[in-house]
Amino acid sequence: MRIIALTLLTLLYWSSAHAQWYQAQGQAYISKDNAKAAKSKAVENALKKALLVAGASVSSVQQVINGLLTQDEINIRASGTVRSFELIDELHQDNSITVTIRANILPQERQCFSADYRKSLLITKSHIKNREQANIGGIYQLDNTLVKKLSHAIRQQGMYLETKLALKNNSAFSRYNNSIQVEEIKRIAMTLADLTDSQYVMFSEIEDISFADTENNSWSFWQEDEFNRYFNFAVYIYNGANGELVFSKNYYNEAPWTFTKRAQVDVYSKAFWQSEYGQTIKHTLTDIVTDIDDNMMCQPTRAKIIQVASNQVRINIGSNHGVKVGDEFSLLHLKNFTSSDGKLYAGFNVSPYTVKVTDVSAYNALAVTTENNALGNIQLDDVAVRY
Repeated sequence: MRIIALTLLTLLYWSSAHAQWYQAQGQAYISKDNAKAAKSKAVENALKKALLVAGASVSSVQQVINGLLTQDEINIRASGTVRSFELIDELHQDNSITVTIRANILPQERQCFSADYRKSLLITKSHIKNREQANIGGIYQLDNTLVKKLSHAIRQQGMYLETKLALKNNSAFSRYNNSIQVEEIKRIAMTLADLTDSQYVMFSEIEDISFADTENNSWSFWQEDEFNRYFNFAVYIYNGANGELVFSKNYYNEAPWTFTKRAQVDVYSKAFWQSEYGQTIKHTLTDIVTDIDDNMMCQPTRAKIIQVASNQVRINIGSNHGVKVGDEFSLLHLKNFTSSDGKLYAGFNVSPYTVKVTDVSAYNALAVTTENNALGNIQLDDVAVRY
């Protein structure tokens, strides 16, 4: 199991044909004496972080760069160009490796206006698919505390999302997801987005928290040795305007469970989150934040129109999302429709109107038509968008 802790150390502005140097640090735990794999993962994630900060969009890790490590495969595909890339420090301490890398990155011009804005993301309560797996340690509240940690991590580390939490009730997502009822999931996502004034909705499932080399969590396996416990987690993000899936990914990790076999573990405690298993989850959340941020950067920011008066509209995003006085939006009529076979499809009619923001508060903004035209048939719940 490889755990990565990423900290951006320094941003260096060394000019080379408009490229800039970025220095980043990565740390990884060594699992099963596989130092090579840990080093590769640490370098990979440090470079990924540097690329994101440089304004590049990292979509996968797929090809060797500059032959940095002759035995390790460091793979990156991004919208920026890595002109040169070097490992400048490597520290082995206890059961971990810390590396510092420096990359000379030539970013392309930003390819989406929506990267200027933070999208509002509703994070719903997670779901433990096999609750009997939580018996060991009594970690039944992991579904609740996990998404709180994720929301906090997005706020602290992410650049493109403003999060909200909905933890009081379980949604029907897992039931519909298990039976592949795609249209029902769309409807849930749209309903929740409408009720909470959110642009995107995230569902998640804790797919596996069982133990390695065991069956059915029987205590017969447990002796003096520590056993690894799995942490498999699935994330799904849906567009609240039309219910379309925009991001999904499964994360697979494991780490030693260091508590005694009969201990009841408080998943809100420092003891849990500072354990190897808790640290594994925390670093998985870091990977999730990076992946979500990269994916959501260029997703369109679709603001809902919450007030219409003459030549003015008020939209449901504001300064907390990055909106500024002078920003311009196009107006769209939302035209979702259901086909004869019951499938829900997204649709928009582009209106002839463009509006410019004249006043901004934290969570909404006032905009007027650029030609001072009356807005005609623009209605509540229509959409303002800047691509």
